[in-house]
Amino acid sequence: MKLTRHPALLAVILLVMVAGCMTPVPGVTPARPSDSTGWKTVVPAQGEGIHKIRHVIIIMQENRAFDHYFGTYPGADGIPMENGVPSICVPDPDVNTTCIRPYHDPADVNYGGPHSQYESEADINGGRMDGFIEQAEIAINNTCTRTNSPGRCQRVSSEEAEVDVMGYHDRREIPNYWAYADNFVLQDRMFESAASWSLPSHLFMVSAWSATCRPGDPLSCTDALQGPQRLIVDRNGTPTEVPDYAWTDITYLLHRNNVSWAYYLAEGDQPDCADDAMFCPLQPQEVVVPQIWNPLPWFDTVRQDREVKNIQAIDQYFVAARSGTLPSVVWITPNQTVSEHPPARVSIGQAYTTSIINAAMEGPDWNSTAIFLTWDDWGGFYDHVVPPKVDQNGYGIRVPGLLISPYARKGYIDHQTLSFDAYLKFIEDDFLSGARIDPATDLRPDSRPSVRENAPVLGDLVHEFDFNQTPRAPLMLPLYPKK
Repeated sequence: MKLTRHPALLAVILLVMVAGCMTPVPGVTPARPSDSTGWKTVVPAQGEGIHKIRHVIIIMQENRAFDHYFGTYPGADGIPMENGVPSICVPDPDVNTTCIRPYHDPADVNYGGPHSQYESEADINGGRMDGFIEQAEIAINNTCTRTNSPGRCQRVSSEEAEVDVMGYHDRREIPNYWAYADNFVLQDRMFESAASWSLPSHLFMVSAWSATCRPGDPLSCTDALQGPQRLIVDRNGTPTEVPDYAWTDITYLLHRNNVSWAYYLAEGDQPDCADDAMFCPLQPQEVVVPQIWNPLPWFDTVRQDREVKNIQAIDQYFVAARSGTLPSVVWITPNQTVSEHPPARVSIGQAYTTSIINAAMEGPDWNSTAIFLTWDDWGGFYDHVVPPKVDQNGYGIRVPGLLISPYARKGYIDHQTLSFDAYLKFIEDDFLSGARIDPATDLRPDSRPSVRENAPVLGDLVHEFDFNQTPRAPLMLPLYPKK
């Protein structure tokens, strides 16, 4: 039996394996080290200020807007309320006299809406932020009805689509995510770097750009916010025509400065469609096969530096966390089952993410670690904040963002304007003496339109830390909290 074709079983095996090795499970008392505190002895971080952070872990989940997860979190810039009731009402074009207000949605399975470059523009609608219901209805009524797509499409009705994008969760459905906000830092102005879908987001996460190029020619690259290099796959999901990402990514600078990195991938099925359709048959996701959520093997720099080996299966992350051998910079990407990408279960995604965070907290590298947790795009769900205009590529619609670290300011809500570019800026300031992915200085010119890390509107993540405080103890959370 091929596990990549059974994502639910794969997720159960993964979570059981992780729970048994790294995290507490309800009803089971895990073995503890024998020191007096009951926790592993941790060597204090060396250096001053930002340089106390020697391990940066970026966890990118899938397809949730800020208002969808934290729209009612106290003190955050959430859903506008009047007398405890949402004061915003988004029109439903199917019923001209009807509008729908944000509402609490207890469902563990959501469907969201389309989330390409076009839908980003349509949802924002010139700053009115009122296109979400219309775009969801179009996607269901047109895409599903006309194409009769298998799989997810058959499980969604247009009625569900009309209201699903306006639903929000709170502490009742995502208690661990809210507990991280209570105890660490919540970012309420984290915007997707690209005003588009998952592939551009993942490209921006590692390179601050999404482009199409002639093979091997960085100066030939041009903006491609929707279709950065067409990917053709056969019926088995195997690429038959693959992109060549010739522009410069952050691993080029890390390699040149002897900074270790790893990209950990949960194998199974891909969280989204290769052509950004809202519904499609699921395709396999494997470390050895470059795909949308595994883009680094397509970068010229990664191949030329012989660092494709740094792209590894997620179980290697847990080994490194346990043994204290985490690289300096880590990215972690899910498969469909654990991704929270509709229709993946929110509870399974939260359990998976908690297992990753617990592993870092239990390991000997905790006192020198910063974990940044975010979601790659808004997934069609409603958000009320108009994204700032940075350049022709973004920013996109707001997504949740959290910082979890022993040096994080407790219960702090960061109102700075941020994007995924801020992660690159933090890495560059911590490990590269402030060097940027900049054609003028990085000795590898490309034709990117701007140096995103230097955008005047972009905040600085260093303000979320208190490096003078005593490193805080781990906050171990159960994978499946009791309701």
